[in-house]
Amino acid sequence: MNFVFISPHFPHTYWEFCDRLKRNGVNVLGIADAPYESLSDGLKGALTEYYRVDSLEDYDQVYRAVAFLAFKYGRIDWIESNNEYWLEQDARLRTDFNVCSGIKSDRIRFIKEKSEMKRFYAEGHIPTARQVHAANGLQAAEAFAAEAGFPLISKPDKGVGASGTRKIHNLEELRDFFGTTPDPDNYVIEEFITGDIVSYDAIVNSAGDPLYESMTAWPPSIMDIVNKQLDLAYCVGGEMPEGLRELGRRTVKAFGVTSRFVHLEFFCLDRDREGLGRAGDFVALEVNMRPPGGYTPDMMNYACSTDVYKIWADMVAFDSSLTQQGEPHFCAYASQRDIFSYRHSHEEVKARYADAMVMCERMPDILSGAMGNQMYTVKLNSRAEVDEFFAFVTERV
Repeated sequence: MNFVFISPHFPHTYWEFCDRLKRNGVNVLGIADAPYESLSDGLKGALTEYYRVDSLEDYDQVYRAVAFLAFKYGRIDWIESNNEYWLEQDARLRTDFNVCSGIKSDRIRFIKEKSEMKRFYAEGHIPTARQVHAANGLQAAEAFAAEAGFPLISKPDKGVGASGTRKIHNLEELRDFFGTTPDPDNYVIEEFITGDIVSYDAIVNSAGDPLYESMTAWPPSIMDIVNKQLDLAYCVGGEMPEGLRELGRRTVKAFGVTSRFVHLEFFCLDRDREGLGRAGDFVALEVNMRPPGGYTPDMMNYACSTDVYKIWADMVAFDSSLTQQGEPHFCAYASQRDIFSYRHSHEEVKARYADAMVMCERMPDILSGAMGNQMYTVKLNSRAEVDEFFAFVTERV
């Protein structure tokens, strides 16, 4: 099997995907714009060959790289980056090289555009927030506001994370959005739903059935973390509610997703909402057809005592997995920002959680807007310990 892995060096833990593929006997062929000398030893050891391009943004260069690897190694069986930013390019490459193991260009809109997601949610009878496309104009948005009520949320129809997301509190701000936003036609406007955000994370086989499932919970939303400069604190683990499991599996089927790592986000309603559900019910937010961001895959390993990199590689190579999960725990992440002063110093955090600490490092600048500058990740036994950890790390002076 020949597997072309796009940008295997970023995030830097993605070398683990390549390593597990190699252990399963797969030829891993890397394409990226980083010098070979800058790659980690683990990644170098996992790659059968590495092809450097000047820029991954230049499709012609990436196309030629895949063509060269196909000429040298034979038919390409998989093309994947596991990265939101490259999903469209991955799909285009699969289309051009007739690689059938993933999403092609004719279906990429369904998982990239929030307006298209709504159609599949409806077909799967999955509750989700009402929405209007800003391209329909101000008058349509005002009519929608009269029906849904304020506040509203505007967000890019195609976007990663919370970038460009804005809360609209009244008619004046709605009109200001249309008057000041560059290219508002590329935005959608949704009713504002309150509640905790949780995700259904899974690795699914070629039938769309889960080989692995877990839950991640964020007390504050990523939108608020980015826009309000809050400290990110979230955790993986705990018993997954059956309602979330059922909706997660149904969403996978509704979107026709197979042979992928998926990260599906939901609201857990904090109050009854007409047409959506009762307090405690789950409402779809958006789908992400790739692993969760940052170090969350590693957190899954700690929380579930398993190896999700191996489960994913097993799915690729064998369409099944015998990789076991061990004793469950909670794995919690909390971060601090350089621009704020905190009650407890870096040294105090490390000293207090020395026995529980599994990761402690500076985040790359490209990720710091959402994930903070200094992160701490610990393995704990209860939700109460998680809450105490969040409070200790993020308390400001």
